[in-house]
Amino acid sequence: MNTIIDTPDSPLDRARGNCSSPLELDIDTLHQYLPVVRCKLAAGEYVYRMGQPFRALYLVHAGSLKSCELAEDGREQVTSFRIRGDLIGVESIGLSHCACDAIALEHCEIWELPYPPVIAACLQLPALQARLTASLAEEIRRHRSWMLALGTLNAEQRVAAFLLDMARDHARLGFSDCHFVLRMGRNDMASFLGIQHETVTRALSRLQELGYIAIQRREVRLLDGEALRFLACGERMRRPMAGAERAPRIKSMGHGRATSSLRRPAARGDTAYEAA
Repeated sequence: MNTIIDTPDSPLDRARGNCSSPLELDIDTLHQYLPVVRCKLAAGEYVYRMGQPFRALYLVHAGSLKSCELAEDGREQVTSFRIRGDLIGVESIGLSHCACDAIALEHCEIWELPYPPVIAACLQLPALQARLTASLAEEIRRHRSWMLALGTLNAEQRVAAFLLDMARDHARLGFSDCHFVLRMGRNDMASFLGIQHETVTRALSRLQELGYIAIQRREVRLLDGEALRFLACGERMRRPMAGAERAPRIKSMGHGRATSSLRRPAARGDTAYEAA
């Protein structure tokens, strides 16, 4: 992991100008109140490991990551996926050590905010206080939502719910919610959803046969968002259509702009996962 320690007089920081971060704060504003360490990671590098001393929160400025928990007997499970604008490490607040692993899925840039100095900074920086509070609340909501999904949905429904969740994340960043590239592999999806790798592959193939999605490797098009939502709620809208009858159309998910089948998805280097 390459780190760059930014100080108020950092030439590199001055060269960034007034570029706004997902916190709606530029890095100049942040390090007026606390030291900020900018870290760049390659795919597969760790931000932190479970059990190491808890000393910082991290703002994802570009790229995407996953969080994993490891049981004492060696069992491992992916517990979340993080993208630009997310604050990671909040699950360890109140502990002396990190509660899980955080691993880059691609080239990433994160901003390290030392803890507990970040708490003191929140007293003087309301936007930071609001972001930290929102991250804690979101952590609880997501956990409860996925606990319900994993406890009540079958494999096909879980995959549909996962794709809808990814669509919402892209819409939150201002990109198409109907055409995107998955940053994680099938194994990570399977671990997160509590099913086998082969089951994920079969479920994706089945959704494609039904005409709900089109998928090629990690590139996904949601052809019928309404049908996916019904499926994720336990109801199938229609029977499989013959290939000739399947219209190559994309219905808007209602979160972002509708897109044609020719729209290029957010890919590595695009601003969906890169800093604006």
